[in-house]
Amino acid sequence: MANAVLEFEKPIAELENKLAEWETLSASSNINVGDEMSLLRKKLEETKKSIYESLTPWQRVQLARHPNRPYMLDYVERLFTDFLEFHGDRRYADDAAIVGGFAKLDGKPVMLIGTQKGRNTKENVFRNFGCPHPEGYRKALRLMQLADNAGVPIVCLIDTPGAFPGVASEERHIGEAIAVNLREMYGLRVPVLAVVIGEGGSGGALGIGVGNKILIMENAYYSVITPEGCAAILWKDRTFSAKAAEALRLTGKDLKELKLVDEIIPEPVGGAHRDYDGAAQLLKAAIKKNLAAYDDKSEEEIIQDRYERYRKIAFYSEPKK
Repeated sequence: MANAVLEFEKPIAELENKLAEWETLSASSNINVGDEMSLLRKKLEETKKSIYESLTPWQRVQLARHPNRPYMLDYVERLFTDFLEFHGDRRYADDAAIVGGFAKLDGKPVMLIGTQKGRNTKENVFRNFGCPHPEGYRKALRLMQLADNAGVPIVCLIDTPGAFPGVASEERHIGEAIAVNLREMYGLRVPVLAVVIGEGGSGGALGIGVGNKILIMENAYYSVITPEGCAAILWKDRTFSAKAAEALRLTGKDLKELKLVDEIIPEPVGGAHRDYDGAAQLLKAAIKKNLAAYDDKSEEEIIQDRYERYRKIAFYSEPKK
């Protein structure tokens, strides 16, 4: 996999390349450059810390979209066993942008549902660039209802720029499909854990995002619209995307302050794309901890917990009678 470098990551890439050159020189020429390499490693760590601790919202959006960032199936491969994928909505077709099926997490069954992007042009066409059609949401709901009947908790891994906005999608009622999911997910009797692992775009994310707990990875974003879309509407110019990203308050830190997400899952230094296994273990710990909180809760308590979570998001007042 080619290592893509974002603009703000270039100082890090330069130091990494220099360090690799010193290591090659040391190995090929038997020259002792240990002191120089130690200084270079120290500078590299300081540069990483300086850059990644002060990322702007737009830079986090870029990391969330990084072409090397782990996708849903990368986490499934590392965290779950016995994954049995289900296909089709039993009404129209199968949608490869949404993947779902039973799996086991440390021996305990869960229903996994998530959006999946592709790594190359062929895969992206097959996955529709991670933008689900209506049948994708109907498939997801079918699997959620199956898990509900089986008494198995549901884990949703969200990574989509949004639902597919094409004519065919509208003809098959994409808005209705998402709305039905929103309604039906509130009444599920099993715990639902929604995790934004990359992009959390608009209704495309919400369609599988009604959970007892909403988690977000450190360099993911969750927003009603993409920064580019917001900039095009408000400023009629997509070059204002960075300004839009800041105004949208779409980072984990902002979302937690607004009580839209419950927990921020840390990532390895530099982002999940630099350490798949490390990111997977951090994600696993968060999933297990949050699911365990519902082990002793009744069905009624689980439903009420989900209801109260969303009631607390907004502040409102009622007129005096």
